[in-house]
Amino acid sequence: MGKGKTKKPADNTIAQNKRARFEYHLLDTFEAGVALMGWEVKALRAGRVQLTDSFVVMTKGEAFLLGAQLSPLDTVSTHYVVEKARSRKLLLHKKELAKLNQAITQQGQTCVCTALYWKGHLVKAKIAIAQGKKQHDKRDTERQRDWQRDKARIVRENVKQ
Repeated sequence: MGKGKTKKPADNTIAQNKRARFEYHLLDTFEAGVALMGWEVKALRAGRVQLTDSFVVMTKGEAFLLGAQLSPLDTVSTHYVVEKARSRKLLLHKKELAKLNQAITQQGQTCVCTALYWKGHLVKAKIAIAQGKKQHDKRDTERQRDWQRDKARIVRENVKQ
């Protein structure tokens, strides 16, 4: 074995929408490309994005990401028209678009963006068909999260002794 440093895999996640997992039951996920402008890619590289209120809408057979907030860098040139919350086109196959459209038109289902990440030099969005949780489901989720946290704390305390 050489004494060289081992490279640990770089985390390619740009942003996650943790609130979507809490608010919705995620049924089916898709990977979609995102059509971006140059200043938006620079903002993503700097991590200046928020997905909390983002969702996907279908318009004329195409999917668009709405509600994703990209904050421009301070060094953005003045000849760009900067819209923080503009709709961004999602690039999907026709079969995936048809599946999304069918799911969105059903009662009680929507489509949300759960994450943005790098795949090589491309920006990909992980989108999911989702169904809203009831209040008691959210309480169950909180209860499970609290138990996992308590269980980890108990294990840590017992290992130290």
